[in-house]
Amino acid sequence: MSGSIPFYQKHHRHYDRGYRSKETQSKVSQYQSSSRYSASGNTSATSRSRGLNVSSHSGLEESRLSPLPKRAKPSYLAVDKDNQIIGYVVPIFRGSQAFATGLSDTEEARVRDTAAYMARRDLFTSGLEMERSEIISRKEAMRESAERISLNKRIHEHEEHFKRMNEDSLMHAPEFVIKPRSHTVWEKQCVRLHCTVSGWPDPRVVWYKNNVALDPLTNPGKYKIESRYSVHSLEINGCDFDDTAQYRVSAMNSQGELSAFASVVVKRFKGEIDESLPAPRLGPVSEYGITFQTHIVDKFGVSFGREGETMSLGCTVIIYPALQRYQPDVEWYRDDVLLSPSKWTHMHWSGDRATLTLTHLNKEDEGLYTLRVSTKSGYETYSAYVFVRDADAEVEGAPAAPLDVRCLDANKDYIIVTWKQPAVDGGNSILGYFVDRCEVGTNHWIQCNDTPVKFARFPVTGLVEGRSYIFRVRAVNKSGISRPSRVSEPVAAMDPADRARMRGTSAPWTGQIIVTEEEPAEGVVPGRPLDLQVTEATKNYVVLSWKPPGEKGLEGVMYYVEKCVSGTDSWQRVNTEIPVKSPRFALFDLAEGKSYRFRVRCCNSAGVGEPSDPTEATTVGDKLDIPSAPGKVIPTRNTDTSVVVSWEASRDAKELVGYYIEGSIVGSNVWEPCNNKPVNATRFICHGLITGEKYVFRVRAVNAAGISQFSQESEPVEVKAAIASPAPPYGITVLECVRDSMVLAWKQPTFIGGADITGYFVDYREVIDGVPGKWHEANIKAVSERAYRVSDLKENKKYQFQVRAANMAGVGIPSLPSKTFLCEEWTIAVPGPPHDLQIREVRNDSLVLLWKPPVYQGRDPVNGFYIDIKEADAPEEAWRGVNTKAIEKTYIKIKDLKEGVAYVFRVRAQNKAGVGKVSDVTEPVPAVTKPGTKEIVVDVDDDGVISLNFECSSMTPDSKFVWSKNYEEITDTSRLTTETKGTKSKVVFNSPGEEDIGVYSCLITHTDGVSSSYTLSEEELKRLLEISHDHKFPIIPLKSELAVELLEKGRVRFWLQAEKMSPNGKVDYVFNDNVLSQGEKYKMNFDKNTGVIEMSMDSLTPADEGTYTFQLQDGKATNQSSLVLIGDVFKQLQKESEFQRKEFFRKQGPHFIEYLSWEVTPECCVILKCKVGNMKKETSALWYKDKHQIKADEHLGFTEGVLKLEIAQRDLPADTADIVDSPIWRRLKISKKDAGVYEVVLKDDRGQDTSTLNLTDQGFKDLMNEVFSFIANSSTPLKITSTDEGIRLYTFVSYYNDLLQVTWHYKDSAIAFSDRITSGVVGEQLWLQIKEPTEKDMGKYAIEFYDGKGGLRRTVDLAGQAFDDAFAEFQRLKAAAIAEKNRARVAGGLPDVVTIQEGKALNLTCNISGNPVPEVTWLKNDREITSDEHCILKFESGKFASFTITGVNTSDSGKYSILVKNKYGTESGDFTVEVTEGTPDLGVTSYWTDAEGNVVFGSNTPKDKMKTALTGSKMQKQKESVSKSSAVEKVEDREEGKRREAKTEGNLSHGAEERKALDSDQIKDEKADLVNQTLPADQSEAPEQPAGSVEESEAVAETQPEINE
Repeated sequence: MSGSIPFYQKHHRHYDRGYRSKETQSKVSQYQSSSRYSASGNTSATSRSRGLNVSSHSGLEESRLSPLPKRAKPSYLAVDKDNQIIGYVVPIFRGSQAFATGLSDTEEARVRDTAAYMARRDLFTSGLEMERSEIISRKEAMRESAERISLNKRIHEHEEHFKRMNEDSLMHAPEFVIKPRSHTVWEKQCVRLHCTVSGWPDPRVVWYKNNVALDPLTNPGKYKIESRYSVHSLEINGCDFDDTAQYRVSAMNSQGELSAFASVVVKRFKGEIDESLPAPRLGPVSEYGITFQTHIVDKFGVSFGREGETMSLGCTVIIYPALQRYQPDVEWYRDDVLLSPSKWTHMHWSGDRATLTLTHLNKEDEGLYTLRVSTKSGYETYSAYVFVRDADAEVEGAPAAPLDVRCLDANKDYIIVTWKQPAVDGGNSILGYFVDRCEVGTNHWIQCNDTPVKFARFPVTGLVEGRSYIFRVRAVNKSGISRPSRVSEPVAAMDPADRARMRGTSAPWTGQIIVTEEEPAEGVVPGRPLDLQVTEATKNYVVLSWKPPGEKGLEGVMYYVEKCVSGTDSWQRVNTEIPVKSPRFALFDLAEGKSYRFRVRCCNSAGVGEPSDPTEATTVGDKLDIPSAPGKVIPTRNTDTSVVVSWEASRDAKELVGYYIEGSIVGSNVWEPCNNKPVNATRFICHGLITGEKYVFRVRAVNAAGISQFSQESEPVEVKAAIASPAPPYGITVLECVRDSMVLAWKQPTFIGGADITGYFVDYREVIDGVPGKWHEANIKAVSERAYRVSDLKENKKYQFQVRAANMAGVGIPSLPSKTFLCEEWTIAVPGPPHDLQIREVRNDSLVLLWKPPVYQGRDPVNGFYIDIKEADAPEEAWRGVNTKAIEKTYIKIKDLKEGVAYVFRVRAQNKAGVGKVSDVTEPVPAVTKPGTKEIVVDVDDDGVISLNFECSSMTPDSKFVWSKNYEEITDTSRLTTETKGTKSKVVFNSPGEEDIGVYSCLITHTDGVSSSYTLSEEELKRLLEISHDHKFPIIPLKSELAVELLEKGRVRFWLQAEKMSPNGKVDYVFNDNVLSQGEKYKMNFDKNTGVIEMSMDSLTPADEGTYTFQLQDGKATNQSSLVLIGDVFKQLQKESEFQRKEFFRKQGPHFIEYLSWEVTPECCVILKCKVGNMKKETSALWYKDKHQIKADEHLGFTEGVLKLEIAQRDLPADTADIVDSPIWRRLKISKKDAGVYEVVLKDDRGQDTSTLNLTDQGFKDLMNEVFSFIANSSTPLKITSTDEGIRLYTFVSYYNDLLQVTWHYKDSAIAFSDRITSGVVGEQLWLQIKEPTEKDMGKYAIEFYDGKGGLRRTVDLAGQAFDDAFAEFQRLKAAAIAEKNRARVAGGLPDVVTIQEGKALNLTCNISGNPVPEVTWLKNDREITSDEHCILKFESGKFASFTITGVNTSDSGKYSILVKNKYGTESGDFTVEVTEGTPDLGVTSYWTDAEGNVVFGSNTPKDKMKTALTGSKMQKQKESVSKSSAVEKVEDREEGKRREAKTEGNLSHGAEERKALDSDQIKDEKADLVNQTLPADQSEAPEQPAGSVEESEAVAETQPEINE
């Protein structure tokens, strides 16, 4: 059977070759033509091939692969009028061939295979031939299978490729080709639902039962889900009543989702009960000897939600004993109606927790939810109410959505829709309702009525028979339309009679469902309809209903409805075009107020029958009236947040739907709905109210016609818990036992009933051989303590006890019986257990534990206690001690707890004998500070009264403040007074003292343990007493004490500032015990806003010397502050006052804001400056030095500014003013001559002001030290260089001053200068010269600049490689200098070109130098010439070489050279002689050079010829013509020569003293000489000196200073 496919799938379009592509068909054709299988006539092979084809599902039809003809099979597909496949059918009592023979197609093929095999076995009798035949058959089968698999693979690959290439064109949403159909089966049978789905990509198919997804793994063997080749099936094994449900199959892919539905009905045989079935349970019983105990804990409470939200309700269920895999029956109810899983409600059972999830809240979900957990031993329930508030309206002022939309009277062509009106109308009356419908499977909503209907019931017509619909309703008022209601359940438009005529039977031998229906009678006209009546009449429509005619089996009966106005016989057919198929009909468009009669006719293809009996006259209008208002409303207290509201039902109300309740806080006039779903009872609990507020309530009744008027408002009721009897106590233990009595202790009930417990009643009973006896009262009068001694007991007898608590509401139920205790005297030495453990002041990290000492002391008195702690979930071995040393107090504050962790505690008592029994363990307490927790606050009021204050915001009307000291209630009122007002309470210390030291705590009753404590220690008491004293005898606090300050014009101000003073404060001003008053001398002011108190005086006189006091008073608070002004303090203040007075008048005219001062610029220039103010154009500023005016500033163009004077600026001639920019003049900017007293005078018609600056002695030294500091800081690091004389150390400064004092150091000692070690200054370079250095000169050198402060030192280390490199460079330079000095050279005297007339004599002389004396050679045109008569060559004294031509002729023209040479070098001089024809000989022409190297004529040359310039000079190659700047450099060189000579004597300071002779007159003379030297050469006289070389004259000039010295 597994290889076959259901018969109803044989004509699926997936198996139709028209569905394949052309390429696939071509491949199949090729395969058929080439297949060996197609040419074979073997029937068994054909059968095998066909079976293989079906099982592999290659997409090919069997007929295409088999050459054998197949018989035509009848079609079992059910199609609609559009020829769309909607299911499959089974002919009634007409079984197919398969069912007739009892064999399927596959079984028939198997039989044929067997017959063929038998024939072959008979044919081939030989064993060898049989084996060969089998081998051949196997090979053929294997080859055919391989070929078919290969073909299938190629076809599949081609199809996948085609899909990928054309994916977009193939993708489409899921589509049900064949939908699952409904089944009716007998109990214990199996049923299978089939469907075929197409779609690309392949849809994902999920099966649902009542909208809950089915998972075969959760119920193994129950469900079997298969999916093969787009055919999907759900098989349900062993059906029972729970399997009766609506099943849905959902197919979904990326293109969309589609669902199909089918129903399964499971019937039970009503004959004899099958003994194999389990017997019905008559009640909870215990099976297999196990009794289950069920407890529901961690319960959900009253819940509030809003439409559209998701809400989960859950409880933890504990079942004992816990059996593995045992699952109880968990059921959820709403308003006592069992809930089933759906898309709105999801249920989950995790093994210990039951959860109900409401996925999308609507008002239909409001109600009382009950969880019922049933076991074989019984059941346990828990209930709580869920309220659902309306979602926010889409349009402001629009009403809320209707609710509870249902469908009634579902027929072929109309359905009656009903709903309930909402509780909220948006502030405006609801005008009516719109009904919308939507066909199942689409999202297209259609509005059914054009005008709103007020009646909450509406017949919807125009439906298509056989289709399913869902409905929704919207309310409308003048503000807008509400949100739509929740949609109704789907309902099909079909005739109820059709369902009634359908019946089901079973075919046990096939397991298939066969549906039968009687064949209709043809050609019979139907009779009259029966029981015609008006079922509903409103002003909008009238609904008729009737029964079909009594005859059965009529063909296609339909109906015509006719109407007639009362009083006439004119009948008018209402539905003239389309007959009615259902025995229900709604008539619209009737005239309101008119009376009508109605009748109905049957019709079919045979004709129209007789009319029914007409109805009674019916007047068009609402028959159902709006209910009357409910009666008296009575509210009753219930809990802290709820009130029970009851009312009298509406009178004569018809078809009542329920009631709406509204509540309002008294005085607010704002009404809120208490329920959004009508309640049927006349009693309702309104939850979610504010504790302590007073509410009034009102009620309205609802039916389909509308909502009634409001009832009268109830009496106000305060929301607080109602008083009830307390819950039973628990935890009964024995504290002490003697021969005939036992002391019992117990714990307070968890619920005290809203009132204080007034006492407890104890009962006992004797237990004999495990059988308890009758209960007896132990006390007639209630005991207030939770410990009691039960007397008159019998020794060595066993007893049980129970305790009941009582309050003003009555005595509660007794506790559970205690354990069985033996009454025998305790003789143990250690104490008994402490009892009555209480926990207070729970915080995130601490709490306080209280207990009572044990009743049984043991042999010795109790002398201490030990406290144990552990986390609530920790094992027993996790107990640990809180204290290592026993404490005597019966309370302890436990700290260092973990926030959020629950703890339990126990206490043990100790005496001399040891530690006794442990107490009962406390209940788990989480270490969490509750929201709104406050602490006790200590306060000291204005009268010095000390009090402890506590406030509680969570009090109930019955709550009280209980104050304790050391956790014992305060009863002595002599020391403390308690005051309580509302939610605040305080304890006032009457006379605080050491007796009041302790721990003060406050507990608020009837709360969840609100408490706090405050420790009053000795130090805290002392602090509070000091504050109290300050409050009793207050002192006005001062921000500042009395002080004095000087104001403008030298006025004196006395002032102080107080912290705060009231408008009634006053001040007394006292001087030397005399009260001062406001007057001409004293000006007083008191600013009470700022607290500033002041008194001012214009000036101070000797009579004002003394003590000043300001005395303050503000109510009873006082203070004073004094200031003593005597002696030097007073004189200094008086002097300062006078000065300020003078300063004020000084500043009325031009004055100095900042007096004269000096400033040294980074360029070492000294500037005198002062800041002046109150200037005007007429103001003049005169500068003086030593009483001599040096500058005058007039017509100043500013009111306030800075005047400056740069000192040490010399007056220079106009033509040499630019010389001051040279370095030498920068060094001369300031000197001792600039010292003196400088003064600036400001004056105009308003007055004058003077500022003086003394720059003599110390003042000048300070100025120069600042200059020296700038110079020192500008110095560069000390560096090393070499000269031809030795090694030189040097540094550069930006500016140099002759007064600068520097000291050179060698190895931290000042250097004693000598001829070998000298120092000097060249420009801005300071140097130290070491001549002919040796290794002894190696070491650390430094130059120190003196600036009057710490000085500045620059150092360099002349050692190691630095010394070696410098010494080597010195040796090289020294050798080079010797060579340069002694080499042969032509010093000058030869012109470049000599032009001479023919016949004249030419004489040229030049200087020659060199050591040894050079050799001299003359050349003409590069050829050596010798001396003869025509050309005379001479070299005299080793210095002068002369060249003479006695008579010049043209042959003497040419290039001449002189070549001098010795061992140090060679040099030559060239000149050209040009001979021209000219005048007769005038004599010998001589040329020589002057001191500057210019060639001049000899003395025998005529004057006019002397002005003839030669074409060139030899010296022009070596030196440029003398200019003005070169002249200045010569002067500088001479000065530097003098300085070097002076500094060789020692320190620079000595050289500075000697240079004082260089006065200003000498400098002027030198400048004048320099100016004269800059005149042109033709304006000066020729020097009269012998012919000589230029270099020789320069050498003489360089040594001139030494000769003069």
